[in-house]
Parts: sequence; C-alpha cells; structure tokens
Amino acid sequence: MRSFISAIVMILLFSPSVIFAHSAFMACYDNGDKTITCYGEFSDGSSAAGTPIRVIDLEKKDLLTGTIDDIGEFTFTRPQIPFTVIFDAGPGHIVKEKSTNISE
Repeated sequence: MRSFISAIVMILLFSPSVIFAHSAFMACYDNGDKTITCYGEFSDGSSAAGTPIRVIDLEKKDLLTGTIDDIGEFTFTRPQIPFTVIFDAGPGHIVKEKSTNISE
C-alpha cells in the first residue's frame, strides 16, 4: 500500500501540466451590423485578455490583427471576402473559426 501511495505522489509531483491543463475556447457571432464579435476564454476560468487574434484570408495573409480585451471580446468589421479568425494562446491553444461558420 505504501508503494502505491508513493507512486501516486510521484505522479502528482511530476505531472503538473496535466493537472493544471486548460483549453482555449472561442466563439464568433455576427452582430447584424456588419461587425463580428469573438469571445475568447479558457476552460479553467482564467482570462484571455491580451490573447492575440488574427483575421486571415484564404491565402493566409493577415486582414487584421488585435487582442482579446478585458471582458474577453474582440470586435471587427466583417471582411467582404472569406476569412478565418485565429485565437492564438500558444502551442496547443490555437482555435480557428471560418467565416462560413459565422452566421447572421
């Protein structure tokens, strides 16, 4: 029993990234006034403020860039061409939303 408890303690001590892991989430909505608002957050409730947002065209060229604000939002004028919104909180925490999935 003692070795089992020791093994559990060792696992907990050496795998904090698993214990404290969180996922990035983003949802984008058409506001009906030619603007899009994207909401970004993390599954553990931590703020996404300051997280970079990119809006790119089909050739992956930047149309615009910005960051999630203090209330977890990024609003922009809807491009007239197909685009993808990228919420980039670092490796393993990148979320993409295509314009075809953002409806009025």
